[in-house]
Amino acid sequence: MKLKYHESYQLKEFIIANNENFKESLLLEAVNVKDKINEILRIRNINLINNAQKLVIDVIDEKEDEVKAFAKQEGIAWATHSIDLTFKLEWVQAIRRTLWNYIEKFNELCIDKKKINDFFHLEQLINNRIDQFLNGFFISYSTYKDKLILEQRQLVENLSVPIIPITPSICILPLIGSVDSFRISILEEKVLIEIGKLRIQTLIIDLSGIGDMEADVIDYFSKMIDGAAMMGCHTVITGLRAEVVRKMVHLGVTFHKKTKTLGTLQQALKEYFIG
Repeated sequence: MKLKYHESYQLKEFIIANNENFKESLLLEAVNVKDKINEILRIRNINLINNAQKLVIDVIDEKEDEVKAFAKQEGIAWATHSIDLTFKLEWVQAIRRTLWNYIEKFNELCIDKKKINDFFHLEQLINNRIDQFLNGFFISYSTYKDKLILEQRQLVENLSVPIIPITPSICILPLIGSVDSFRISILEEKVLIEIGKLRIQTLIIDLSGIGDMEADVIDYFSKMIDGAAMMGCHTVITGLRAEVVRKMVHLGVTFHKKTKTLGTLQQALKEYFIG
């Protein structure tokens, strides 16, 4: 591999002049990442090669603020697309090794050895900047990932309690899918809040989309109904499946006297909106 060199080159100019060779060397260093580069670019729109070149130039130019900002930007991008962090770690270490290889080659070709006369300063500069990038990246990744998880959890919580106002005083709560202890605790809290907030007088809870309920979930559900009654809300339960009813009977669960049960949601709609 023949490298371009001119006596006027500084390290930065040498890296830029040998850009294609630098990329090839980098790919040889990043054994596990190189096969993922095109996929990451195509699916996540993250150009690892261009980003590596930017980091190298910013490090050589001692652009501390740019390195910090770039680390934050990269952390957010990788967190958003949930890319494996082991790829990033291998990639950055490959960048570090490749850069040092080219520093060595530059020094060998350099007639004026004073161009790299303070090796220890250079070593500290480069390694500190790359470490700074890595630290900033992982902090940004972790912070943004936590934010995404929180937002997704809040979205799930809101979707878990789809209270639909039908009239100013009547609402429907259709429950679909599995209901575990986490979801039922959210239901209990949100339902009581919405009853007070919307001044709901009648809440129709349709359980036809629920296949089964565990004992602890049934207990939570019963307490939620009692809480609604204490707030003056008349509850209508529709779509109770035989499996759930059997468990309620065996557990000795009974609903508040203000609670009414009907076979289907259609029956409730007919009774409260037509009849």
